[in-house]
Formats: sequence, structure tokens, C-alpha cells
Amino acid sequence: MKLNYTEHRAINVFFDGDCPLCSREINFYKKQVGAESINWIDVTESNIDKLPPDLDQESAMSRFHVITEKGNLVSGGEAFSSLWLSLPKFEKAGRLFKYDPFASILELAYRVFLPCRPMLQHLLRRKTSTKEKSNKQQVKN
Repeated sequence: MKLNYTEHRAINVFFDGDCPLCSREINFYKKQVGAESINWIDVTESNIDKLPPDLDQESAMSRFHVITEKGNLVSGGEAFSSLWLSLPKFEKAGRLFKYDPFASILELAYRVFLPCRPMLQHLLRRKTSTKEKSNKQQVKN
């Protein structure tokens, strides 16, 4: 029996555009083949009206969410798997992480990452700020 992965593909991706780490990752995915068929929704902008009724802005900013072709709202590891299924370059990873035990491993890894996210955001902001200051100094000279 062949599984139909099409219905698990992401059609709407909700992301925290204020998170430098998230923005970098989303910008990477946006450049991939297949990304043009996905609606990329920055939940920090005035896109609140684009959120489904069962997803508020706070939840959307604290955890990765997508809506699949079947209309299901999924989050965390399952959301990443759905996104990867939508991008040919990552489709094999999407298939692998769609079902256990790999789905559980991905979700566990995501849950371990979430508490580290604020620290990583802070470090990335500092690095970006330092780099911008350095570039300004070079322009002055």
C-alpha cells in the first residue's frame, strides 16, 4: 500500500518574524523549489486575520505551526515534517519524520530546542548588531 503524502504537505506556514533565528530558517526554506506554493505568514505583522480560529498569535509565536493540504493545523515536529514534504529537496526527510519512531524523536528534539530559543535569539541579535556596527565603521573609513 502506498501512502499519500500529498495531504500532509504544508500550504500555510506561520512563523515568528521577530525571531532572527526563525527568520533565517524561513528565508532559507523560501528559496527552495516548491516554496512558491506555500503561504508564508509572519504572525508578528498585521497578519492576525490570517490565523485560523484555533490558533492565537501568542501560540503561533511560541511554536512552529502549519496548515496542511488536508486542512489540519499541526505544530512542532509534525509541522516541520509537513513543511519538508512540500519541498522536493527535503521530501525524504519529511517522509522519514512523519511516522514513529522518527516523528517522536523529532518532536522531542523540538521540545528540547524551545527553551533554548530565547538564548539563541539573543546571541544572534548581538552577533547581527556587532556585524552591523563593524560594517558602519568600515563605511566611515
